[in-house]
Amino acid sequence: MKYKRVLLKLSGEALMGDRQYGIDPERLSEYAKDIKEITALGVEVAIVIGGGNIFRGVAGAMHGMDRVQGDHMGMLATVINGLALQNALEDADIKTRLQTAIKINEVAEPFIRRKALSHLKKGRVVIFGGGTGNPYFTTDSAAVLRAIEIEADVILKGTRVDGIYTADPEKDLNAVKFDHITFDDVLRKGLKVMDTTAFTLSQENKLPIIVFDMNKKGNLLKVVSGENIGTTVNL
Repeated sequence: MKYKRVLLKLSGEALMGDRQYGIDPERLSEYAKDIKEITALGVEVAIVIGGGNIFRGVAGAMHGMDRVQGDHMGMLATVINGLALQNALEDADIKTRLQTAIKINEVAEPFIRRKALSHLKKGRVVIFGGGTGNPYFTTDSAAVLRAIEIEADVILKGTRVDGIYTADPEKDLNAVKFDHITFDDVLRKGLKVMDTTAFTLSQENKLPIIVFDMNKKGNLLKVVSGENIGTTVNL
């Protein structure tokens, strides 16, 4: 395996499958099988998951809700998704731990870096819920922050698109895909990979990002094996 320790970033919308909202158990099961493939080969996996399939703080603020209140609701949504993913992983006989940035001791451990590292070294998949624990920060920022803290080799951003394009490939049939691109080129071209705070943090810490299609079976294994799929962003 090219990568020993990875941080997998999943959007909340990824869990919806073909539904309009909520969680699709079949999609969860598919993800669990893909993750089991790489953990069986010794890859240490941490996961940060969004909450957009349940609630988005930004969307709430647009409709008059207090932004801080909305963001805290979004953090709780990521914990719900984390619990669902944990259940799917354990159904696939994968040992897991759910850690949260906000204290919910009855359902998850609080995030403690040393504990997270210990779990990873023991072969457990660690799911990080609750974002960063602070409003105004996205789960992209949480993913980069946790990846740096656990000294991950790479951030794997699993999406429904197979990489980064010159334009939205779902809207522009002439969009061209990048196999590799630098952080500077992403910023110069105004391409959307992560929010600016998260992207800059990744750049400053020289942490590569691979954007790939998580919904295609076998892609996760190919990425950690070093196959050239998706788009790699590095220096």
